[in-house]
Amino acid sequence: MKLLTVAIPCYNSQDYMANAIDSVLIGGEEVEILVIDDGSSDDTLKIAKEYEAKHPGIVRAIHQENKGHGGAVNTGIANAAGAWFKVLDSDDRVDPDALVKVLNVLREFYRMRDVSVRLDMLITNYVYDKFCQDRRVVSYEHELPEDELFTWDDVKRFRKGEYMLMHAVIYRTELLRSCGLHLPEHTFYVDNIYVFEPLAKARFMYYLNVDFYYYFIGRDDQSVCETNMVKRQDQQLAVNRRMIDYFTANYDIISGNRHLEQYMYNYLEIVTSVTQVILIIDGSREALDKKRALLDYMYDAHPDTYHRYRYGFLGVGTNIPGRPGRYITKGGYKICRKYFKFN
Repeated sequence: MKLLTVAIPCYNSQDYMANAIDSVLIGGEEVEILVIDDGSSDDTLKIAKEYEAKHPGIVRAIHQENKGHGGAVNTGIANAAGAWFKVLDSDDRVDPDALVKVLNVLREFYRMRDVSVRLDMLITNYVYDKFCQDRRVVSYEHELPEDELFTWDDVKRFRKGEYMLMHAVIYRTELLRSCGLHLPEHTFYVDNIYVFEPLAKARFMYYLNVDFYYYFIGRDDQSVCETNMVKRQDQQLAVNRRMIDYFTANYDIISGNRHLEQYMYNYLEIVTSVTQVILIIDGSREALDKKRALLDYMYDAHPDTYHRYRYGFLGVGTNIPGRPGRYITKGGYKICRKYFKFN
């Protein structure tokens, strides 16, 4: 019986993937580790197979042609044997002691006889880990009930710009499959889609206040590096538009619960604001045209959401007119980046 599948997408990860794999091994036979080699050109697949040979029945090496992070996550979901599913990036790690506590919770819900009460999403804290020196814990003790099963009705208001990243969530595997989640291939920033789309289907949740996921930041080649985000702005735009489409298409369901609707809108709001800031940082005429086109896209999809965003705090802040306005927006972004340490 596998309680938890941990999928580790790997692309040329030979120098650091062992830390990710080793951090999960303490879970033993209750954990399945899928090491997904996404068409690497280094020794990633060799290392994955070595772990598979050393830990049969726990580690499984999967090779595929390069499909990007989203394609690797799709492969993980399709092959998962665990009742719950977690994505662990190959340069990150989990805390072994926290993993034991996570498994204790999952085991308790796995053994429940009442099939009408299924744990859809387990939420934990995550840590921004910058070169193992500068760390910041993101927790949810002020927003979520602790150590109990709850629904969206029990969720308190999240503060502006606050939301749960992929690092914080563990989904029930069948929930991901039943909602038809399929991430775009060869596209960065799809972790936002991964967290966003299943939320409307997540009925029962549980918050465990432990520092489980250590999110390493600071490498120049990371997708969240500002330079790379500017370079990959079209991929950020594609993800943003898909989130707008999903929010619009499912609004009747989402709006049925004001807590869910507020949270999903806040998530869409911050992603849209990040997209706009990245285009402002680019500063080219083409990028500024894309910025305006994104707002037009939101208006055409759902005018109420457009007005709510455009004349809200973040919408106003990212649309101050003229060059001085863009300068102010970039300055605000730098202050937020320094304070929140998100890249």
